[in-house]
Amino acid sequence: MNDGPELKLYANRYFDNHFKLEAVKILPGEFYATSDDTMIVTVLGSCVSVCLSDPQNNIRGMNHFLLPNDQSQRDSLISESARYGGYAMEVLINQMLKLGAKRNNLVAKVFGGGNVMKGFMLNNVGERNVDFTFDYLQREQIPVLASDVLQTYPRKVYFMPYNGTVNIKKLKSLHNTTILDRESEYRLRMKQSSQTTPSIDLF
Repeated sequence: MNDGPELKLYANRYFDNHFKLEAVKILPGEFYATSDDTMIVTVLGSCVSVCLSDPQNNIRGMNHFLLPNDQSQRDSLISESARYGGYAMEVLINQMLKLGAKRNNLVAKVFGGGNVMKGFMLNNVGERNVDFTFDYLQREQIPVLASDVLQTYPRKVYFMPYNGTVNIKKLKSLHNTTILDRESEYRLRMKQSSQTTPSIDLF
C-alpha cells in the first residue's frame, strides 16, 4: 500500500498507566489498525476520527483526518474534500482488510469535529468533517453504532481492545496550545503536499 504524503501508518507506542494497557497514540494525518490487545488513543479538535471494528475477527482501527479547506479553491472544494476524505477512510479499511477483517463486518463509531480553532467557526471546518464522514459511512453501508461530534471542545478518544468500547474524555478547557498547533501544522502540510492522491489496492 502506498500511504501517501498526508495519511500514514504510524503510532507512538506507550504503556497507559490508567487503563493498564499497551497503547498507541495517533496524531493528525495518521492511522493505526490492530488485531491484538493494544488500545488506540488520539486527541481531536476540528479533526475527525473513525473507530472501525470487525467484531467477528477482533480487528480494530482508527484514523485521524481533516478535510482540505483551501478557500482559494472554492470551486473544487467539494470534490477535493471527497477525494481526500475517501482516501483517509480507504487506507484505514485497507489496512484492516490486510489483517483479516471483512468489509461487510465493519461497524463504526465517529468522534470529533469540534469548533475549537480560532477563526474556523465561519468556515464550519468541524461540521464539514463530520458531514463528510457520516455521508461516506452511509454510502459504504457501514453502520454507525455511536458518535460524539461537533460542540466547542476537544476530545481524547480511547479505543479499547477486545469489545470495541470507546471511552471519551471531553477536554472542557485547553491548558496549552498543543492540539491547535498540531492541527494547524497538519493543515499546512496538506496545503503544501502534492494534489495527486496515491492509488489504493483493496483486498
